Amino acid sequence: MPDPQTPACQKLRPGSSYAGKQGFSYFEGIARETTGAQALCMHLLTIPPGGRAKAHKHATHETAIYVLEGDTVMYWGETLEHRMEIGAGELLYIPADMPHLPFNPGPGVARAVIARTDPHEQESVVLLPHLDALVP
Repeated sequence: MPDPQTPACQKLRPGSSYAGKQGFSYFEGIARETTGAQALCMHLLTIPPGGRAKAHKHATHETAIYVLEGDTVMYWGETLEHRMEIGAGELLYIPADMPHLPFNPGPGVARAVIARTDPHEQESVVLLPHLDALVP
């Protein structure tokens, strides 16, 4: 019988989802809460046409995103002064503590794989409501 204190490989099939502080629903993935991960988390995200996150950052944690389907736009910077378009097949890196606000201008859905150096699904999310009105 395996020792419960010894890490083990685990397989998950995304099924249930949870509401993130950022305003999107995420498919439950690899995180401390689901697998006991110690230094990363990875989730699947579907953004409906017109879907928009709340301005936020991930305190002290980096983020990597691979867009599977669709086209999105992300505003980023201390006052969300930069604009970047990201499409299917592209990778995106967001440094720790970088304010950002992604949205899907449509017409179709956008799907992505998101990984962070924070093993908790939502612990490092810091909402920045003072920036929300800066993006049309």
